[in-house]
Amino acid sequence: MNLSKAVVSKISMSLKTPFHTSLGTVSDREGLIVELFDDKGDCGLGEGVAFSSPWYTEETVESSLSVISNHLLPLLFESDITYPEQLEGVFHSVRGNPMAKAAVDMAVWDLYAKQHHKPLTDLIGASRSEALAGVAIGSKDLDDLLQQAEQAVAQGYQRIKVKIRPGYDLKPLRTLRENFPDIAILADANSAYSGFEDDLLKLDDLGLQMIEQPFSPDDLARHAEIQRVMKTPICLDESITSYETAVNAITFKSCRVINVKIGRVGGITAAKKIHDLCLEHDIQVWCGGMLEFGVSRAHNVVLSLLPGFTIPGDLSSSDRYWTRDITVPELVVEHGTVKPFEGNGIGVELDRERLDEVTISRFEYKK
Repeated sequence: MNLSKAVVSKISMSLKTPFHTSLGTVSDREGLIVELFDDKGDCGLGEGVAFSSPWYTEETVESSLSVISNHLLPLLFESDITYPEQLEGVFHSVRGNPMAKAAVDMAVWDLYAKQHHKPLTDLIGASRSEALAGVAIGSKDLDDLLQQAEQAVAQGYQRIKVKIRPGYDLKPLRTLRENFPDIAILADANSAYSGFEDDLLKLDDLGLQMIEQPFSPDDLARHAEIQRVMKTPICLDESITSYETAVNAITFKSCRVINVKIGRVGGITAAKKIHDLCLEHDIQVWCGGMLEFGVSRAHNVVLSLLPGFTIPGDLSSSDRYWTRDITVPELVVEHGTVKPFEGNGIGVELDRERLDEVTISRFEYKK
């Protein structure tokens, strides 16, 4: 691919409104932007989506930065790959760290598409004309939650994802269902439950689209057990960190839906393989979000245009979270859908003025 250099920027931006989950509150979002240049000046873009602390997975912004700078980029520049799928073999000696790997993988795919003067959608077989958009809402206050839901419905979003936890599950979901009887509602627990609490089982009566990750990521057996007794589909999120973990979840019948996040599974290549696996086994898939910046959002749009992504994904407009994103054009949801960006690669470029404003530090790696 004739690589010349890579630039990794650590950035931080404040969310318009704090985002609450069962594991904590996010008010300021740090992340990594990877720029990968070839000898002709073409640039591929990737994003490291780990959080500042290890509340979602073991990875953090700092751990990803270290792995990318000290291990992944040297391996990449020492290799002679000619197409992106070879990257998994190049990174085989680095255990785990899927979010760090995904940041580089995204940039490689974007650069490869630009080198071949094609949209990334064409290269991975993402042929749908538009992606279905859903939104995640999280609040400790029920009135605020209802207000957020009302705004989302008015803006045309086709699905609402609500963060739940023991003691904050049945009442808010029942209230939402009573006020919005026709909208698809997804309950996301972020592993907040330790057993079959009564209120968790009562959620089966609310006509939810799915219940996402009620138990620990490692507990495939408990997820399989609750899926057997509930008619509501169980969706796995944090449990799916690779193609192999998706195979295990399907084998154990731990879910009927899988949330595919490019960062969590290690990149575009792995995400596409999981999509294909789920199609083969009649498991539904959708594209989850990580409160990302514009680079990862653009990659998510590409992924969501694959044929199996028929459930609305976390594709909310950039201005829902940010006063100004770091990419142009920004992601915009219209009538509950997102159309692919125009142009080669992922179809967006960096707003360099904005990127400089929010950059904390910058690392450059040269061949």
